[in-house]
Amino acid sequence: MRWQDIDQQPCSLARTLAIIGDNWTLLVLRDCFMGVRRFDDFQQRLGVTRHVLSDRLRKLTEGGVLDKVAYQERPLRHEYRLTAMGKELYPVIVHLAQWGDKHLAGEHGAPLIRYHRQCGEPLEAQLQCSHCGDTVKPTDIRVEENPHWKGKLMPGRTG
Repeated sequence: MRWQDIDQQPCSLARTLAIIGDNWTLLVLRDCFMGVRRFDDFQQRLGVTRHVLSDRLRKLTEGGVLDKVAYQERPLRHEYRLTAMGKELYPVIVHLAQWGDKHLAGEHGAPLIRYHRQCGEPLEAQLQCSHCGDTVKPTDIRVEENPHWKGKLMPGRTG
């Protein structure tokens, strides 16, 4: 299968990566969560070419992650705002950054520290069960095929 067809797989992760899995895209989203909205500001912060940035912003807009909103009429200029769907990616960004802080930061530690506004303490994001509130580790999860997808997920698999 070719990368441009990844969104055709019966897999939520593959379809998600079709929108946010390109080079630069997660950094664009990181900057969105840090308040960046305008094309020139993205380009200046990231050092990415105009062509690549335009492509990533277009893909995020078409995917429903960002809205392109006019902020000036003459000349017409737009900014990019996270949609409700886009805002739901924040835990993904935090967990990826936290993984990098733990495994890749080096002797100086994390370059950015996230604080919980309510208690003022550094944030350590964790996966929690929405039913009981317990912190969940990978070994605490059981994955089953959705009955509506039975036999459609694994090619050549029966029943």
